[in-house]
Amino acid sequence: MTKEEMLEVEGVMTALLPNLMSRVLLDNGQEILATSSGRLRRNRIRLLVGDRVTVEMSQYDLSKGRINYRHKDAGTAAAPPPLTRSGPPRRPR
Repeated sequence: MTKEEMLEVEGVMTALLPNLMSRVLLDNGQEILATSSGRLRRNRIRLLVGDRVTVEMSQYDLSKGRINYRHKDAGTAAAPPPLTRSGPPRRPR
């Protein structure tokens, strides 16, 4: 392995912490501290507790990682409800 090679593992978000940090429970039972990658921040992808994610970890520090991808579930693919206006109706011009 070279220095640039990263380990990719999957897990589930267990807690959201300040500064875009989160706790992730990996499939092997280990719990790590992870931060969201710049691509997730730039595209404003929201991470919630219970989301399935792919984490990239260095081989030198297996207690920390970077969240690369949030897996899409059937429940999260639903469209948001339509926006409704409140208040009096508009007058025609």
